[in-house]
Amino acid sequence: MELKHVDNDAELCCPGSPGEGSCGPRQLTGLPMAVGPVEDEPCCGPPPGPPSSPHERPGCQLCGFVGGFRDTPMGPVPLVRTRLNPADRLGTIGARLNIGRNDYRIAPGLYGVGSPDPDSPVLVTANYKLSFDTLRCELDDVDAWILVLDTRGINVWCAAGKGTLSTAEVVARVKSVGLERIVRHRRLILPQLGATGIAAHKLKKSCGFEAVWGPIQARDIKKFLNNGLKADPAMRRVTFTLAERLVLVPVEISLVLKPSLWILLAVLVLSGIGHGLFSVAAVWQRGPVAAAAYLIGILAGAVVVPALLPWLPGRAFYIKGLVTGLTGGALVVFLNWPGLGGLEATALILLAMAASSYTAMNFTGATPYTSPTGVEKEMRQGIPVQILALFVAAAAWVGSPFIV
Repeated sequence: MELKHVDNDAELCCPGSPGEGSCGPRQLTGLPMAVGPVEDEPCCGPPPGPPSSPHERPGCQLCGFVGGFRDTPMGPVPLVRTRLNPADRLGTIGARLNIGRNDYRIAPGLYGVGSPDPDSPVLVTANYKLSFDTLRCELDDVDAWILVLDTRGINVWCAAGKGTLSTAEVVARVKSVGLERIVRHRRLILPQLGATGIAAHKLKKSCGFEAVWGPIQARDIKKFLNNGLKADPAMRRVTFTLAERLVLVPVEISLVLKPSLWILLAVLVLSGIGHGLFSVAAVWQRGPVAAAAYLIGILAGAVVVPALLPWLPGRAFYIKGLVTGLTGGALVVFLNWPGLGGLEATALILLAMAASSYTAMNFTGATPYTSPTGVEKEMRQGIPVQILALFVAAAAWVGSPFIV
């Protein structure tokens, strides 16, 4: 059962669990039962209702996505629902907006869906709740076990690259839940995007379970199971459609919000520098235009680049960002042209280009097109260009009032 800790009783917490104060599924069998009222003690009021669930434990409360339990030789295993409740949907929205995203996780361990038995398949996933929810929502009318790994709240693909979804973690989790006593077969259906972190031959040798690579997308898991654990070519193909790109935009924007506040403050301060050293009137006159160029650059890099990614020129993301930033900066200049000089126009365009290029470069980590070495190479090329553009923009913007 997925349980949430309430009273911070250290004895109830899973040792080494990524979510502090979280009680995992396996803790059910090791915790003391709640003590009820003494039978001989007189009481008043209405007669007692039905007995409490035998799975209740002091200091913990049941999570909304758990709908029941399945008895196994290793104790009761929580059965999860295949539909999201309002709390799940709210959590998904928060994760998409980067609100509490780093802590959006569940306790690792064994769960079930439907009415799993010893012959039911075992599906492996990460304890990032968005990954867990995506999988369980595709398992309507399916009887299966879900083995949740401790990936420190990181999704499958990123966890495989970071080393938290690994052969050692799978082996440790299989042994900790006593999976060999729960199922008769010796197969684990692993997500294909986790293949970079797992060595199938070592897995078989270490815990006796064979690795079967499932489809890339969770939406194909039912078809994969019905096909006798065989994937067709489409299930092995990584996609990055417009919808898949745009769903990442809110997170990309949220990552630049905090530094943008300081950058906008600096833009306003620089806008006030002039013949009289500093002018508040100049801040209000010139500041909004420069701030608009910066914000247009952020939107160009965080929204336009993901939307038009396949069609923008250049292979490197920072170059694509330079292109969209140039367009955005030119738009700001066009809309304010009667009141701008040539040096100011240059500053605005370069500012938009620097902001757009940097934001677009950040998007590399969310795409299937790049590798760690590729990202490092692009950063070595792109960051100097962005710094130079930003420096020239600042110098041109500050210097323009002094040029008659």
